[in-house]
Amino acid sequence: MKPKTVGRDSSASGATTPAFSYGLMANSIILTRDGEKRVADLKEGDCIITRDAGMTVLRGFTRREVTCQTVEIKAGSLGHTRPECDVTLPAGQPILVRDWRARALFNARQAMVPAGQLIDGEYITDAGRQTLTVHDLSFDEPHILYVDGLEVASDASQATLDAAA
Repeated sequence: MKPKTVGRDSSASGATTPAFSYGLMANSIILTRDGEKRVADLKEGDCIITRDAGMTVLRGFTRREVTCQTVEIKAGSLGHTRPECDVTLPAGQPILVRDWRARALFNARQAMVPAGQLIDGEYITDAGRQTLTVHDLSFDEPHILYVDGLEVASDASQATLDAAA
C-alpha cells in the first residue's frame, strides 16, 4: 500500500502542490469603497464591493505560495473588457460566467466555473504549472468579487458556488 502523497511537494521549495488551487494574484485589481486597489495593498477592515452583497468588510487575508496548474485569460475574452487585461489565475479559481458559455456548457443563465474548465486553447489557455503567491480574502461569508474585470469567488466553497446560481 502506498502512502497518500497527493498535494505534497517533494521539492525543497516549500511550496505546496495541491491538485488544484485558487486565490488572487498580488497585482490583481479589486473594487473597493475607496476605488480600485491592488490585492496586495488591501488591509483588514477595507470595504470590498461584491456582486452578491454590495459592500462588505474584509475580515482578514492570508498569503501563500503554491505550485499549481494555471490558466491565462486574454483581455476581453469573457466579454467587453472582461477581463480588463491579460490575467493569470490558478486553474481552480472559480469565475462567474454570464454569457453564451454558461448556456452552451452548463445550460444555465450563469455558472460558477473553475478557470481551468474554461480553457479553449486560443483566448483562455493552459499556462502550465507555476509557483504563485496567492492571496485568500476572508469575509463573514463567501462572496463574488470584482477582480481585474472578472467576477470571481472569494473562496472555492460550495456556499460560494451555490450563491452564484
